[in-house]
Amino acid sequence: MPAAYENFAFRVGLVQLCSGRDVARNVRDAVDLIRNAAAQGADYIQTPEVTTLMELERARLLAEIAPEQANPSLAAFVDTARDLKRWLHIGSMAVKLDDGRMANRSYLIAPDGRIAARYDKIHMFDVDLGNGDVYRESESYAPGSKAVIADLPWGPLGMTICYDLRFPALHRALAKGGAKFLAVPAAFTRITGEAHWHTLLKARAVEAQSFVFAAAQGGHHENGRETFGHSLIISPWGQILGEGGTAPGVIIADVDLAILDDVRRRIPSLTHDRTFDVVRVPAT
Repeated sequence: MPAAYENFAFRVGLVQLCSGRDVARNVRDAVDLIRNAAAQGADYIQTPEVTTLMELERARLLAEIAPEQANPSLAAFVDTARDLKRWLHIGSMAVKLDDGRMANRSYLIAPDGRIAARYDKIHMFDVDLGNGDVYRESESYAPGSKAVIADLPWGPLGMTICYDLRFPALHRALAKGGAKFLAVPAAFTRITGEAHWHTLLKARAVEAQSFVFAAAQGGHHENGRETFGHSLIISPWGQILGEGGTAPGVIIADVDLAILDDVRRRIPSLTHDRTFDVVRVPAT
């Protein structure tokens, strides 16, 4: 951990994508928008979940992805971070594991091209939303088992991915572990996004008294999926500092840690946890 963080303010850039089935094209699109964010002065740049490939079919996934070692997509992002001298957070990409399974893995890349942190999505999106929308992530991905906090020059970053958003205990644990920023790169469906995206992200920001950075997929994808978009940057007070629409693009906002310190000082709820028993009272 750094002996001291650099300063109390920095600029965040979220890259919103509509990834398809062509990995090389997805990478090119992402790199173009990453460079756009850097040109607008972003110090930390985040892309959405499944940046390199939006695919639900296991056979197609396995045919298109590679292990982390000698992975051309990851190498392109490492080169980009090094070239731009920016902190680059690839929200997630599918990678092959040694046992033949896959991980939905997030990468935080330092300005010198070093991979500073990895996080494998813990919670699998196994749901039936109705209208034929059925998702079984656990059929394709091995879930992660470790929560991850990584140090940025401005403070600690808690790393999560998409469906993790629905599990407040994870985000509170990250905040109590020192995180001041929570990353939630996502590919929320239009149905769940319209119903819950803003509410859940604001709740996690307020509960964890942390800034939330959530780059999202948005639009109609080649595999038939429709995602909600609306990438968000939210303050610890629950204020939206930056928001995207449904199309690909870049969302920029300046982050001032003095706001976080003020919120945590005024309402020190992260220090007020108490243990308790749950008692069920039988009907009489």
